Amino acid sequence: MIVVGLTGGIGSGKTTAAKLFRSFNIPIYIADVEAKLLMNTSKGIKQELIALFGEEAYLKDELNRPFIADKIFNDKVYLDKMNAIVHPKVGAHFKQWLERQNSPYVIKEVAIIFEHEQQSQYDLIISIIADKDKRLQRVLARDKSTPEKVLAIMNNQMNDIEKAKLSDFVIVNNDKSTLEYQVRKIHESILKHIKNSTI
Repeated sequence: MIVVGLTGGIGSGKTTAAKLFRSFNIPIYIADVEAKLLMNTSKGIKQELIALFGEEAYLKDELNRPFIADKIFNDKVYLDKMNAIVHPKVGAHFKQWLERQNSPYVIKEVAIIFEHEQQSQYDLIISIIADKDKRLQRVLARDKSTPEKVLAIMNNQMNDIEKAKLSDFVIVNNDKSTLEYQVRKIHESILKHIKNSTI
């Protein structure tokens, strides 16, 4: 089965695009959502995160997200160590999920692919890009955050020009009115690619 990575910086519109692919009956795995679920349900992850951050990592058996966010925002070493705990578990969970799918291809939505040099895990990669100002406005409207924190996250992610060069497909999401058209065209191109590969 073809695994397509869907990536893009914070506020680019990955989840919105993923929903449009789902409307074409394409299975979607949203890595960030699954990671958060595993961080709340996996005993192994809980133990390792408590060992890393201390007992405050969880409140009433739920991940203390503001506490964790503050820790990793102020210290990249904490971010790297947390990723080293969580990412392998998400990868294993994705493989189990993939075995249950029956579709020409699946989409795995993940914020960071190129930054961690994970291109080889995907058959095709779609990057969704948008102007920095639009991305910032979207995140501030969506999250209880500050411009400084959002910009800090953006600065830790690869810029859109570099992402576009490394991608098989690029979606420009400055104007949502064109998003569905772009997704449909890419969906048709992927199906054509699969058909040509199997002839």
